[in-house]
Amino acid sequence: MALTADEILDVVSRLDHAEKTGEQTGLLSLAFPEIDMDDSYSIQEEWVRRKCARGDSIVGWKIGLTSKAMQAALNIDIPDSGPLLRSMVFEAPAVVPRGRFIQPRVEAELAFVMKSRLAGGNLSRDDILSAIDYAVPALEILDTRIVRKDHKTGRTRTVFDTIADNAANAGIVTGRPVAGFREVDLRWIGAILSRDGDVEETGLAAGVLNDPITAVAWLAERLHTYGQSIEPGQLVLSGSFIRPVEAPPGSLISGDFGPYGIIECRFAD
Repeated sequence: MALTADEILDVVSRLDHAEKTGEQTGLLSLAFPEIDMDDSYSIQEEWVRRKCARGDSIVGWKIGLTSKAMQAALNIDIPDSGPLLRSMVFEAPAVVPRGRFIQPRVEAELAFVMKSRLAGGNLSRDDILSAIDYAVPALEILDTRIVRKDHKTGRTRTVFDTIADNAANAGIVTGRPVAGFREVDLRWIGAILSRDGDVEETGLAAGVLNDPITAVAWLAERLHTYGQSIEPGQLVLSGSFIRPVEAPPGSLISGDFGPYGIIECRFAD
């Protein structure tokens, strides 16, 4: 780690302020050129701890940067992750109040609700499947408390900025469970994401490390490294298989998962 404890606390206060006021803070990777992944996860952990101390709670985990395209954009070769909080969960069909988020975008993915605790490395696909209670299609709402691009230098966010920003976590809307998901080839579950009736993105779950279950295995191993685990009842977002779609005020985002249903999310004007 390169950042001091005081610097980490200062960054957390800046993120907190940005979320509350809607005024984004600058790139951490620009302010702290020496920042590394351990620093970023420490910032994330402290920010989440602060949120929970105010009454929120962890209800699951988000896995991000699972596609080759997104990894290449940030010049990394591994996913990232962050906790999902109870305040992030919206009931479908969701209505997001105006001003709730700064620059919301929406992704489509598969989520899994856990039946039993999942911990450790070298887990097999059968290990993962046996620990899952059910699968659901989901829309994930992203937000950025750190600017996406520094206007003076033209530099864009790095993976260190994204991780510190709690992996861009903001909200989640889930659909109905996928019947018999263990017998379904999850790679072929797809979604058509539309904004105000116009198709913006399409994709297949194979874009998530070739199999969303692989993403869950990665998360379990990463958490194990830090002495953590995926707990029963928790929700795991396995990673988006489309590019994020902008969601300005007044927009209606619709995720059509074919036989697995349609999920809608309206952003109030």
